[in-house]
Amino acid sequence: MAAEGEKMTGGRFVGSRDPVMELLNASITYDQRLSEVDIQGSIAYAKALEKTGILPKPELEKILGGLEKISEEWSKGVFVVTPTDEDIHTANERRLKELIGDIAGKLHTGRSRNDQVVTDLKMFMRNSISVISSHLQQLIKTLVERAATEIEIILPGYTHLQRAQPIRWSQFLLSHAVALTRDSERLIEMKRRMNVLPLGSGALAGHPLEIDREFLRSELDFASISLNSMDAVSERDFVVEFLSVATLMMIHLSKMAEDLIIYSTSEFGFITLSDTYCTGSSLMPQKKNPDSLELIRSKAGRVFGRLSALLMVLKGLPSTYNKDLQEDKEAVFDVVDTLNAVLQVATGVISTLQINKENMERALSPDILASDLAMYLVHKGVMISLGQQTRKLETHTLHVSQVEELLPGGLDSNLQMPFRQAHIASGKAVQLAESKGTTINNLSVDDLKSISPLFGSDVSQIFNVHNSVEQYVAMGGTAKSSVSAQIEQLRELMKKHREQM
Repeated sequence: MAAEGEKMTGGRFVGSRDPVMELLNASITYDQRLSEVDIQGSIAYAKALEKTGILPKPELEKILGGLEKISEEWSKGVFVVTPTDEDIHTANERRLKELIGDIAGKLHTGRSRNDQVVTDLKMFMRNSISVISSHLQQLIKTLVERAATEIEIILPGYTHLQRAQPIRWSQFLLSHAVALTRDSERLIEMKRRMNVLPLGSGALAGHPLEIDREFLRSELDFASISLNSMDAVSERDFVVEFLSVATLMMIHLSKMAEDLIIYSTSEFGFITLSDTYCTGSSLMPQKKNPDSLELIRSKAGRVFGRLSALLMVLKGLPSTYNKDLQEDKEAVFDVVDTLNAVLQVATGVISTLQINKENMERALSPDILASDLAMYLVHKGVMISLGQQTRKLETHTLHVSQVEELLPGGLDSNLQMPFRQAHIASGKAVQLAESKGTTINNLSVDDLKSISPLFGSDVSQIFNVHNSVEQYVAMGGTAKSSVSAQIEQLRELMKKHREQM
């Protein structure tokens, strides 16, 4: 290992560092990804130093030329990392000295790696968030456009993984698209909040040369300048916020993946996944495993782990910079890579899966129209409201025959049956059908009248899934008009998000 005198921090230390400590301390193996933004920051900083008089114009030109050469070496993959390169900052500075000599040492005047690294990381994340946002918007667009194309397809909706009510396939797709739009909004908001320039804060106390931070802000395209130098060098709220947004996004993607995994099983058979996004078994030739979706589901745990780990690091830190903050970059790089991969795979899965419409229709069993049966009674029934007798009536099963016994003056046919009582009557119809070994749509009118005389021959109109979905016309519902409105609103929202990003 190189002696300490050869390092940026040389002079204070005697002898060489423990080799294991060298490995633990170094970040060059992964923070090379900051190479381009580090050079961009150094170019702006060199120009700012020239404005202060520290760098004569000829020396500025030499530094800028050297930095451009280093940028070219990184882009071509020919930059050579040496054992003395502790991190990307020392690597670039060491190479600059090799290219232009001791003038390179002037570049670090008044600048600390403390404000340098947080500036680099913000610039890297700003670029990365734009790419992630683009992939996210493509996924949302794929969901929305597929919903528009397949708007006529109906399948069972589920709660507790039990068949609940009929819904449009488009409603299902849009439910995931809407959740992802919230993630899109959060990316926009956190990118705006993080766009504050830390450069010029020095190690912690600020800059001793009255460097023009407004010039730096403009050169590096930040929206504003950090208010306090001590906070600026240690603040990692933007990293936590990014990891939090990423975690929520992965939770949404995990839920979507789980739904699709279930729908693709032989037991459901609602969808067939493309072979492009599946793998086989090493033992069972017939297997077609939804590994793409399973990996998406598992990556949610990975991303959350990165968030929780960094929160634990930050929780124990005192003010200003501490080396613990080196942990932030690996977390960011890993989550950026994870999101980019997962979003592209998810888009591929959604765009290529096939709908098994017949299986969806077969799963639309009559019992999922039990709620419609209750609403039928609400519309035809009676509403009981007799002041003091209400509490007495609540203890009864409100069949019409009982109502007539309890109400002085008999039954008013213009009043409606309360939904709770209609719900009970519909549940009894389901139970009766089960006891007869049939389905509720096959119960006779006499069977239904034994539950409530409000049932009539027109009850047969209830057992139609197309009629069922069309009654949910309120905003957000599964009726065709409502789903179409959702599609248009999402298109407009994503257009707005593209403009804001």
